[in-house]
Amino acid sequence: MKDASANANAKRLAGEAAADLVKNGMVVGLGTGSTVAWTIKRLGERINGEELEFLGVPTSFQAESLAIASGVSLTTLNVHPILDLAIDGADQVDANLFVIKGGGAAHTREKVVACSARRFVIVADESKHVEKLTWPVPVEVLPFALRLVERKLRNLGGEPVLRLGKMKDGPVITDNGNFVVDANFGTIEDPEELMALLCRIPGVLEHGIFDNLDELYLAREDGVERIKRT
Repeated sequence: MKDASANANAKRLAGEAAADLVKNGMVVGLGTGSTVAWTIKRLGERINGEELEFLGVPTSFQAESLAIASGVSLTTLNVHPILDLAIDGADQVDANLFVIKGGGAAHTREKVVACSARRFVIVADESKHVEKLTWPVPVEVLPFALRLVERKLRNLGGEPVLRLGKMKDGPVITDNGNFVVDANFGTIEDPEELMALLCRIPGVLEHGIFDNLDELYLAREDGVERIKRT
């Protein structure tokens, strides 16, 4: 079993390395998660130490709060619809750089931000990097369509589970006012095909499979590996 402190240090190294991609004048999407949190904190240090000036677009309330605490100036996609860069975390990344996100129930906004960026970078620890995706796919669902979506997911071979709150009774509610269903498809042999099938289900706002990753900053115990899409 790997030492937890070593893994935490690897996450920090990857997150901080990605922060070096941000240059003066950029508009940057700021993602959610424990690894990208180090990116945001490092950007705060660069603002103070290097007088770095850039604007951030947070993908969640968590990211927004951390960015404000770190001194990052924020903007919106309405003001800056095209971003220079988006940095985010991941639940799982496969050998072809398909990504599953949504553990924090923010994948719809994360995908909008990622697709608005000229360059999309993921920071993750090595446990998240696998040959093929196996993580349950988060699906944001209109509450009115929950039963229909569950039935359609089962027809596709998935096992849907409505995500419930940990500190409240009832389901998790996204920033958009919807439910999240986690659909377990086992090993996903063809992420691209599954993406297309999920998009056809009425009542699905967005799913957590991403196909637009440009570069992966992978945290290992001995350093950070950079994997670019070929």
